[in-house]
Amino acid sequence: MQFLDWFAVVLFFLIMVVIGFWSYKKISGSDDFFVAGGKLPWWLSGISHHVSGYSGAVFVAYAGLAYTHGFSIYVWWAITITVAVIVGAYIMAPRWARLRINYNIESPTEYLSIRYNVPTQQLMAWCGVILKLFDVGAKWAAIGILLNVFAGIPIVYGILISGIVSLIYITIGGLWADVWTDFAQFVVQIIAGLVMFFVVMKMMGGVSSLTGIWEQLPAGHSQPFSEPYTIWYVFFYFFVVFLSYNGGTWNLATRYISSPSGEEAKKSGLLSGILYLIWPLFLFFPMWAAPLILPGLEDPTQSYGLLAQELLPAGLVGLVLAGLFAATMSMTSSDANTISAVITRDILPVLSEKYRQLTQKESLRIARITTFTFTFLTLIIGIYSEKFGGVLGLIISWFGALIGPISIPMLLGLFPAFKRSDSKAAISSIIAGLLMFIITKYVVDFPLSLEIGSPVLVSAIIYIGMGYLNKEENVRKEVEDLIEAVSTKEK
Repeated sequence: MQFLDWFAVVLFFLIMVVIGFWSYKKISGSDDFFVAGGKLPWWLSGISHHVSGYSGAVFVAYAGLAYTHGFSIYVWWAITITVAVIVGAYIMAPRWARLRINYNIESPTEYLSIRYNVPTQQLMAWCGVILKLFDVGAKWAAIGILLNVFAGIPIVYGILISGIVSLIYITIGGLWADVWTDFAQFVVQIIAGLVMFFVVMKMMGGVSSLTGIWEQLPAGHSQPFSEPYTIWYVFFYFFVVFLSYNGGTWNLATRYISSPSGEEAKKSGLLSGILYLIWPLFLFFPMWAAPLILPGLEDPTQSYGLLAQELLPAGLVGLVLAGLFAATMSMTSSDANTISAVITRDILPVLSEKYRQLTQKESLRIARITTFTFTFLTLIIGIYSEKFGGVLGLIISWFGALIGPISIPMLLGLFPAFKRSDSKAAISSIIAGLLMFIITKYVVDFPLSLEIGSPVLVSAIIYIGMGYLNKEENVRKEVEDLIEAVSTKEK
């Protein structure tokens, strides 16, 4: 890291803070803070949905898989997400927007008290908040490691630098700051990614290298499927991704909730899906070519960082590092904003009566306090991540396991076909999915495809099956009204 590299990184952080202060004047209440007043433009929402859907892990863990497995990562990751998001844009995204329009929700779990009951809502909200606390903490630790690899800065300083910047802009500017910093981070990531793409392409012999490198790489690298990422893995992974990217991951649901209409939410989903189809091709090409430029790496996860340091001039290395920061900070700040909404709107009013009849300004003050507190706690967890040892990794794997089962009642509960699935079905499906995860993880040695997909499938079977056994007359009128409201196109 030279002076120009540091300059690029510092400039990136300054832009994030400036956007935060600029967004401050757009916020007058909690609805502006959490859902941008329902005025989020579809193109900005789509870019934010895309950028918030992945972290710096793409440049580390996925770079390693591109190095060892080749093209298959584009098939099982990018194409699967593309199909899931585009299908969801038509059948799921508009429902989230209509929930806000008809029920004035500001958090993804707020409607659950009507659809099921308060205990079910609280179970799902608390599970999500507690697990996200550790999930975001782990992402801060990952940022610290990235900065340590690039610049030799102690991991704690890397966590504090990125965390404090995010803490400032997300606490001050709410969702508006979040989506505009997402846009700025997307621009930085595009520039950094394209620079790396063209440098590697020129080095490998020009445009012909786009197809030519596959002849020089091992034969398996050009195959669409590679063990353990088989066609069955893609099949099961699709269900997990569909649930996650269409609202199971709460910060992504917020992008749709904040749209002015169902049609605008659909357009934002389509844009995000198209970006997942196109952009990874540029992103992964240097990673695919890495075995030819840096053969025999002991740790393939370092391939992207080493490529940047070896091939790029001063200034551009800093730009690439800023791009890595951008990907992770986008996800962490999005999580912080959404979890704050869940705490402010869904958890605190149940814990204490004084939070139930707040004005928009009073709610905004609580929103900023919860956002600051949650983000601060995740930073503490990130700083002391080594103290947790294997526990942090265990919690992250449990978070991944719970996303699917929790998503089943959250998403399927919005469709008329599943209106008979009540709170008992919702809670039972979550427990069944979690038990299946424990069995596949710790009891029986399943193939990776079944380990990924079986908790979600079991959860879905229990949820749908119990609903089928329930009688039509047991469906409450408010549930009928809610499902009809989100299923009917607004005028």
